Amino acid sequence: MQLTSFFEAMFFAPKWYHYPLILLLLPLSMLYGIIMLLRRNLTKKKVYNIPIISIGNLIVGGSGKTPFTIALAATLYDVTIISRGYGRKSRGLVEVSRKGEIVTTVEESGDEPMLMAHSLPNASVIVSEDRDKAIHLAKEKGAKIIILDDGFNRVEIEKFEIILEPGRIKNYLPFPAGPFREFWFTKKYADLVIKEERDFKRVVKVENPHPKMLLVTAIANPQRLDPYLPTGVVQKVYLRDHEYFDEAEIKELMHRYGADSLLCTSKDKVKMEGFDLPISELKLKLNIEDDIIEKIQSYIQSGL
Repeated sequence: MQLTSFFEAMFFAPKWYHYPLILLLLPLSMLYGIIMLLRRNLTKKKVYNIPIISIGNLIVGGSGKTPFTIALAATLYDVTIISRGYGRKSRGLVEVSRKGEIVTTVEESGDEPMLMAHSLPNASVIVSEDRDKAIHLAKEKGAKIIILDDGFNRVEIEKFEIILEPGRIKNYLPFPAGPFREFWFTKKYADLVIKEERDFKRVVKVENPHPKMLLVTAIANPQRLDPYLPTGVVQKVYLRDHEYFDEAEIKELMHRYGADSLLCTSKDKVKMEGFDLPISELKLKLNIEDDIIEKIQSYIQSGL
């Protein structure tokens, strides 16, 4: 078992052999959780005089933040999305798109920001480790609304907090013994805590399906794709979250398993531009309940 797979299993579906390590790491987890709680309560917040909506979660890895951000941003106007750009091969502040016009490469932006840029022809996307600089740039460029992708831990920013509550999970401990970035109860600090199937639903379809498909993906906790996989998947290949792909290696894998096409997520596909491969895409769309959109619109219309 790969080390990353071991810890993913320990975080999301621990087995008996994980518990000795969990107990060993428990004091560190409690210390980390307390530090994060003090940070949340003692940090002074900065006001930017523009509606800022944070889409976040409490666990490491994927929970649907990117598709939720895309679905929400599609309902708004003059919106700029700000992301850290995990997995990118650049540093500092980078404009990814300006109102739908792509102005950089996926290597410079990272996979999730590029997916958002491709998916939102009327929005702008910026990546930056320094969210303060990115917010000021967005305002200079005429943004009327800002969405912070993965912004719950940016406690220094005054904003409207939305938390995507994780689904089935068996380990509620903070990092490093568990997957939580803070104590699970800090969700009470959010303005909205939303949950899949109650507040939003996923709709997944396969574009360009083939009889024999090789699944290759570089997302966190990739087993969460299993309920949405079509028949005809001959093998599953999991890479590290945000990892880039080697076309020759994929071709060799497709030949080895007799695959007619490569099956991947939309997040993966943006890193395969120019690949000479038949690609079947798992396209995900979120349908958000009207009352959630209404609460967000009410915040925006209130001014701040």
